[in-house]
Amino acid sequence: MHRPTALGGALAALATAAAGVLVAAAVSTTPAAAATGGTGTGYLHTSGNKIIDSTGATVRLTGINWFGMETDNKTFHGLWSSNPWRGQLDTMARLGYNTLRIPYSNDALKPGATATGINDFVNPDLVGLSPLQILDKVVDYAGSKGMRVILDRHRPTSAGQSPLWYTSTVSEATWIADWKTLAQRYANNPTVIGADLHNEPHAEGTNPAATGACWGCGDTARDWRLAAERAGNAILGVQPNWLIFVEGVSCPSGGLSNVWDNDPSNDEECGWWGGNLSKAGQFPVRLNVANRLVYSPHEYATSVYHQAWFDDPTYPANMPAIWDKYWGYLYKQNIAPIMMGEFGTTLQDPKDKVWLQNLMAYTGTGVSGMSFTYWSWNPNSGDTGGIANDDWTTINQAKQDILQPYLIPPTGGGTTSPAPTTPVPTTPAPSGGCTATYKQVNAWQGGFQGELTVKNSGTAAVNPWSATWTWPSGVTLASGWNATVTQAGTTVTAAAPTWASSLAPGASVTIGFTANGTAAAPGAVKLNGTAC
Repeated sequence: MHRPTALGGALAALATAAAGVLVAAAVSTTPAAAATGGTGTGYLHTSGNKIIDSTGATVRLTGINWFGMETDNKTFHGLWSSNPWRGQLDTMARLGYNTLRIPYSNDALKPGATATGINDFVNPDLVGLSPLQILDKVVDYAGSKGMRVILDRHRPTSAGQSPLWYTSTVSEATWIADWKTLAQRYANNPTVIGADLHNEPHAEGTNPAATGACWGCGDTARDWRLAAERAGNAILGVQPNWLIFVEGVSCPSGGLSNVWDNDPSNDEECGWWGGNLSKAGQFPVRLNVANRLVYSPHEYATSVYHQAWFDDPTYPANMPAIWDKYWGYLYKQNIAPIMMGEFGTTLQDPKDKVWLQNLMAYTGTGVSGMSFTYWSWNPNSGDTGGIANDDWTTINQAKQDILQPYLIPPTGGGTTSPAPTTPVPTTPAPSGGCTATYKQVNAWQGGFQGELTVKNSGTAAVNPWSATWTWPSGVTLASGWNATVTQAGTTVTAAAPTWASSLAPGASVTIGFTANGTAAAPGAVKLNGTAC
């Protein structure tokens, strides 16, 4: 996540976050269908400062970070909550987040890695799966909703972030090999669109004896721009369709300015960890495949670190010039697209609300605006909090209200527009116009998980659709997804969500649920009152 370095040579207090690296076994996963609508069709590439799809249509990624795979849990946080993992993705898509940035660490990808912190009652389908197998399921389900996925090498180990892309225990060769393995794993799945090579390269050591990540200094052991080229080209050699997301550094020299040495030549203006792309215009990242480079700065508010610019008497009018200097010029000069990989705030300081409002306005409105993935979905991000509240179900409306005008929902994701106050007329399915199939996904002592697929085999759309079924006495609903699922007596009703209210002829919907009691198939299934 986010850690600052100070502006104007002052040393900064360091804030922590979530992180990731990779190692992976070559396991195939079912390719998701090419995304459409809000995230385009097929694989993505770039044209000037725009991201475009396989048809040439402009795509704006308006996403969110869901962290945890980079931590000791080695999988997504919040799987311990009462909200099933699919329900969390349903909410993200419904709110308008069309892209998921997933931080990970090498530790999560090692053979034998174990995922922990999973509520096996709520998420029984994840029990016994490796971190990578859980990632596969999230990728597939996100893809089914039209979302895209960016993989973020956040930490080399679950212990913490690193200023350089390698450490004494995780070599550059391992970093690159792991990326190639992930690229091969998802090579035929256009849901996964690219690699955020290393999270928040930053300065370390004191100038002139710098030991951290520099930009354009020419030292192959420290020059992040050169390392990004080596990794990016290795990935593109395996998967030429991926976008390569390259973050900035904090101080271009790679060293913290020493304000006590009375030598102003050693002092330089520094930005957020990963947020300083001021040298990218002079020293651009050069990739072997054209139109694959996206620059991905990080930007934070006072809840992460109180930068000097927040105290400028002209604040917030001073901020656009700062953003221009560090990364915005790349977009404004049509050099490359910007995908702001992390930005966030608790909103506790009044300055932060102004900051977030102005930052979003700076990115521009509509499909041609700069792309972004907000930090974070997780409420347990210590210095920003999340879009989700502590129950991992309800949302922080104050933050969502600021972001909402800039979100472009994925196909099937819908919006947060309120439901109509007047009833919507129901079009019943023609007689005999539906079929139902059931699959028991899992079972455990005292409960089970299932999926009921209902198909409209009639000749007219059903809008809004509603499926009902019966269960034996003693079987009770625990949770449901892909519909609003409720129970009255022995009858269960799955009502269409607002974002997918119509069921076209020949179309089907799969309603997932967990239930308490002895496993039993749904009986007397009906679609809008017509027996299937």
